Amino acid sequence: MAMVTGGQLVARMLKEERVRHVFTLSGLHVAPIYAGLVEEGIGVVDTRHEQAAAHAADAYARITRGVGVAVVTAGPGVTDALTGVANANAANSPLILLGGAAPLFNQSRGSLQEMEQVDLFHRISKWSDRVPSPDLVPLYMAKAFRVALSGRPGPVFLELAWDVLCNGVDESTLQIPRLYRTRARMAPDPGSVDDALALLAAAERPAMIAGSSVYWDDAPDALRAFVERAQIPTYLNGAGRGCLPPDHPMFFQHTRKEALTGADVVFVIGTPFDFRLNYGAEPTFSAASKIVQVDIDPTEVGRNRPVDVGIVADSRSALAAFADGAKKATRTAYIRELRASEEKKLAAMQEWMRSDAVPIHHYRLAKELSDVANAGDRDPMFIADGGNWVALAAKVLSLKAPGRWLDPGPLGCLGVGAPFALAAKLLHPERQVWVVQGDGSFGLNGFDFETAVRFKLPMICVVGNDAAWGQIRLPQVGMFGEEKSPATLLAPTRYDEVVKAFGGWGELVTQPAQIRPALERALASGTVACVNVMLDPQAPATSGAMGYAV
Repeated sequence: MAMVTGGQLVARMLKEERVRHVFTLSGLHVAPIYAGLVEEGIGVVDTRHEQAAAHAADAYARITRGVGVAVVTAGPGVTDALTGVANANAANSPLILLGGAAPLFNQSRGSLQEMEQVDLFHRISKWSDRVPSPDLVPLYMAKAFRVALSGRPGPVFLELAWDVLCNGVDESTLQIPRLYRTRARMAPDPGSVDDALALLAAAERPAMIAGSSVYWDDAPDALRAFVERAQIPTYLNGAGRGCLPPDHPMFFQHTRKEALTGADVVFVIGTPFDFRLNYGAEPTFSAASKIVQVDIDPTEVGRNRPVDVGIVADSRSALAAFADGAKKATRTAYIRELRASEEKKLAAMQEWMRSDAVPIHHYRLAKELSDVANAGDRDPMFIADGGNWVALAAKVLSLKAPGRWLDPGPLGCLGVGAPFALAAKLLHPERQVWVVQGDGSFGLNGFDFETAVRFKLPMICVVGNDAAWGQIRLPQVGMFGEEKSPATLLAPTRYDEVVKAFGGWGELVTQPAQIRPALERALASGTVACVNVMLDPQAPATSGAMGYAV
């Protein structure tokens, strides 16, 4: 009679789902899972904080468009990972968090690290539950994968007690699920597609916002086919960045407000009307604009903004239907007008990109970074973790392909830099991974650059150092004055020396002419590198790029 433990069954189900790496911070409550992972040949990457493990698993899910898995110990291990789950939930990322727990026979007796865990996740996950016995591990794991990946993706939490993981089950009595989820797509309603195309046919100034679902649904080709045929200026946000090449004639970046306020029809594909789109309201959108919204989640269609045509479908199916049915359009004058405005705004930004001012302007650093990262046949991936430095860099950095930009998502969670980069480099060792790192956010999970050194995962962290929580400080001082703006200043810390102490490479940059040589040396170091660049704290305000959201 062959026996198999609950921990071994967890590992077997992960292998069945083709998970190649799991992120964790060690804890005895989950040690039986580690043993199973080793047996199944699944890599175990141990981080310096459970939040980092959850963030890394979140990034793993985004890059693979599958599940990412974090394993954490009971009690504080689970609560430390909570923020990572909340961030994944807001970003619709299928993170699976497996949390240990006290043995069932000791629960409610005051066991080590015992607390209620399942209830913590009900409002920030698609499903949260506890596995009651080892024989049910495969069924619960199969459901976790199915729930996380179905419809609008999202995180799942499963609690596994010590004895559920340790106890054995007769392998011959087990039901191992197979073919437990569908990969079918959701096609749009044909009548609604016709209604949307009728609005488009009557439009003179259409525009499109294409969001994260265009990436998740592997829809860049369908997007390109539609916008080329219909001649629709397109703006990308979230994980949708990179889904059109930077030189594509329908890709626009700096004129979104102008296009949306003047549009007679706006297609909103796979992104919600949240704060990033000003909830679909004026002055970002015109009240007179007709709206076509596509989303896989029917509860998202029409939230915050009335829509004229609402379509429940995956982005690829909807865009392909639009491309097949749209009439070939010519909008030469409109496109030329918008392109001229785009070039005018870019020219104004380029003045700052060429600035030799000291301290260094954010735009100058971003331009140098984009040029170095994209030189020749380099294939960079950018991890965004910060406030003003990230916001300004996003306007400048050129993305060669889909999936080359990772940011926290709408929760705005800081601390994703090093953890996201771990997953990116594990999955794509051939790519150059650049962390666009705020100095404040470095303090959250910067110790996981040590994890990168330990696992020999080269990456370059470019710290934009304004010695402040700049995105908070500038509006706070503007609203309340200098004397009523505590908790917004930091020290001009040598983050480059911190990374060097981990065994990496580091360099401080204080002059614009030093930027490019330092970035090239960081890349050539072949290890974990930090280029710590001192930025002008006032630059976002003086260049008209300051913004905030509440």
